[in-house]
Amino acid sequence: MPQHVTVVNYDPEWPSQYVRERGCIAEILKDNCISIYHIGSTSVPGLPAKPVIDIMAVVRSLEEVDRAAEKFSAIGYESLGEFGIAGRRYLRKGGDERTHQIHIFQADDWNNIGRHLAFRDYMRAHEKERNEYAKIKKDLAQEFPYDIDGYCDGKESFVREMEERALAQYDGAWDKLYIAARKVQYERKLSPTMEAGSVSAAVLSAKGNIYTGVCIDTACSLGMCAERNAIANMITNGESQIIKIAAVMPDGKAGMPCGACREFMMQLDKAAGEIEVLRDYETKQVAKLKNLIPDWWK
Repeated sequence: MPQHVTVVNYDPEWPSQYVRERGCIAEILKDNCISIYHIGSTSVPGLPAKPVIDIMAVVRSLEEVDRAAEKFSAIGYESLGEFGIAGRRYLRKGGDERTHQIHIFQADDWNNIGRHLAFRDYMRAHEKERNEYAKIKKDLAQEFPYDIDGYCDGKESFVREMEERALAQYDGAWDKLYIAARKVQYERKLSPTMEAGSVSAAVLSAKGNIYTGVCIDTACSLGMCAERNAIANMITNGESQIIKIAAVMPDGKAGMPCGACREFMMQLDKAAGEIEVLRDYETKQVAKLKNLIPDWWK
């Protein structure tokens, strides 16, 4: 039976449905999972949409995703490979009346990752374009109630135009930093007295480069925080000015630098107080370093 194309008004339950499904996906992907995002129209408050939850997962290895196909099948997903987009793994739940779609990309595929996040954020921020998109989708759903290809083709030019606008405005620095930090974050035991990797960090330099580091924990006081490790990597490569820094805790949430790391950064250069520190990744809350170390002694 052809898929029934229906566009309904925004449902405030959609974010909760995403959160529930995200937990199931994370449990299957485990350590291969770097981050998971709610994308597509159901991720944009106020935007009418087909009642299908689109989810994007960023992973270390697509080969590991392929090996998990049976586990996804066990929770109702059909694995369809790339399905028209090179470098993607596409899975859907619900058959012709699908309820969820997963788009999985490897961490180094920023073109695909970035365009999905940029489009989502642009739609969230631009009411005029959001309303125009809603009308296009509702009209197409009436014209092509059982023709998903006709529906998709009808909105293609608008989506491409909005995507171009979105990418022109999208910074993406915090997303790049978070993904870069998560990519190197995994616990490893180096010796009976040393382990590393439970916390990671990424810094954006003044030249636009990203440097990463992980925590190194020892049985004495010779360890190093992930932030200082990332900064040391930057200095080793000939740079000394930080624009942004993000640290990621074992639970995947952003963490604040310790006092020693704050002091270390403040001594890097005279403009160090303007360094932006990620406080919360989901909401992109940030703080200036100078506000985290007020009345600095120097």
